[in-house]
Amino acid sequence: MRSARSIKKITPPDSWVELPWGEYYRVALERQLEPWWSKIFGFHLLKIGNLSAEIDSRSCLVSHQVNVGSQGKNMDVITDPHYLPFATKSVDACLLAHMLTYSVDPHWLLREVDRIMIDDGWLIISGFNPISVLGVRKVIAPICCRRPCRAQMFSLFRQLDWLRLLNYEIVHHANFHVLPWQSGKRFDHSAALMFGCLNVIIARKRTIPLSLNPMRATLLKPKFSNALGAAKNFHQRD
Repeated sequence: MRSARSIKKITPPDSWVELPWGEYYRVALERQLEPWWSKIFGFHLLKIGNLSAEIDSRSCLVSHQVNVGSQGKNMDVITDPHYLPFATKSVDACLLAHMLTYSVDPHWLLREVDRIMIDDGWLIISGFNPISVLGVRKVIAPICCRRPCRAQMFSLFRQLDWLRLLNYEIVHHANFHVLPWQSGKRFDHSAALMFGCLNVIIARKRTIPLSLNPMRATLLKPKFSNALGAAKNFHQRD
């Protein structure tokens, strides 16, 4: 993976309302996830971070849902998300709502989440799109003498690359919410959605077996008897 570690101090928000247009972001993200909750099943769903904890997941089939974060009144487990106190391969689904955005080491966070995920487990990630109105605003903020946005913005394709390296199958990905200051669905045309301020990825952890299929191994085995017979006939002709 190409390094994405931040040397700057990043303070994640305690709630969506702390972000400009944050409530619009939350509603837009919930709208994107609503069709998928009924497809996610298992025993344990982790919602990591304060923003994840505020996402409505009541329609999810996973009944045991745990809010995990370093602080917050809605947390069930208080811990550093980069050091999760859960056993390896013990979690069925995990929601990272803008957690990579506010992580000082997103690669470490992804590996730690991957450690606790079961095979075929579900991983949901959301973040800000750098190729959007928000991305332009972040670039011109220093020029305009405004306080720049401290959030990291990773392109959708860069995040997909990270997940594929960890052997995740991408089930769904999209950019959405083109204009951050509008609450309704606008610019539904696919060309406009490329510049959506938010992105979301839904992926599943896959495991490729290292052992060769026995039947295929038999088919690939060299047939020495045929080779010896051919050599014998060749010498007889000589």
